Amino acid sequence: MSKPSECNPGKSNTGKCKPNERMRRKLSTTILTLAIFSAVALAGEASPNSNSKDKLPADPMQEKAAAACSTCHEARIIVQQRLSKPAWTKEVDKMMKWGAEVDPKDRDAMIDYFSANFGLDQPTYAAPRSASESKRQTKSRNSIVQKPRNKFNSEN
Repeated sequence: MSKPSECNPGKSNTGKCKPNERMRRKLSTTILTLAIFSAVALAGEASPNSNSKDKLPADPMQEKAAAACSTCHEARIIVQQRLSKPAWTKEVDKMMKWGAEVDPKDRDAMIDYFSANFGLDQPTYAAPRSASESKRQTKSRNSIVQKPRNKFNSEN
């Protein structure tokens, strides 16, 4: 009669498992458990609609911009842009063609909102290193207006 070469959890031979096989089963179970918990944690953190509105600067158009844009992507896609008004016009028109629900009466106001907050004259976007840093950066961006630095501005 030969010894079992593998642990069979449903059979009575679990006491006869080789030590390295038991260790492998425990390790597999632990890795699977960690993977499930990580996936659940990340799903709650990375949800596109979770705090999209919070990342956009306060303004009467904030809620409409978040509603129109966050159905397809996170607010950080917008926040990291630095575009001219004509470029924002093209971008908004393109997104509307792709299905962004923007009331035609709000189109120009939304373009003005994006141009004012994410125009070429705004400071370069610095990606946060963590979720908590992202919240701090958003709060400071909403409370402090910084002048962009460039080599032609004599005040810097």
